[in-house]
Amino acid sequence: MNFLQSIDWMGLLKCFIVGGIICIIGQILIDKTKLTPARILVIYVTVGAILGGLGIYKYLIEFAGAGATVPLTGFGANLAKGAIQEVKSLGVLGAFIGGVKASAGGIAAAVFFGYLASLIAKPKIKKQ
Repeated sequence: MNFLQSIDWMGLLKCFIVGGIICIIGQILIDKTKLTPARILVIYVTVGAILGGLGIYKYLIEFAGAGATVPLTGFGANLAKGAIQEVKSLGVLGAFIGGVKASAGGIAAAVFFGYLASLIAKPKIKKQ
């Protein structure tokens, strides 16, 4: 019983709602446009990087936690944050190193679990 009392239910709800809204937008883009999932992925990462670079995305992360960091927009924001930090310490070279350095764990996990999923599932190409 003590474990259930220690859970931040409001934080969990915010995380679920924000992450869900991000996913709903992606699903609408898949269903209502001719954009491929790969293009939607690029849009999400780019929007996250722009909002992260402008310092706006950090407020969404503070509000929703993992609901904002786990989706692709959070990955883009993390890339921008890492690039900005490395530019401050290494100069222009840091713009190329920082994003990958800050996101190395997420990139490694995505490659690993993507490979596992490819062994299990049969991917289908979207008809245009």
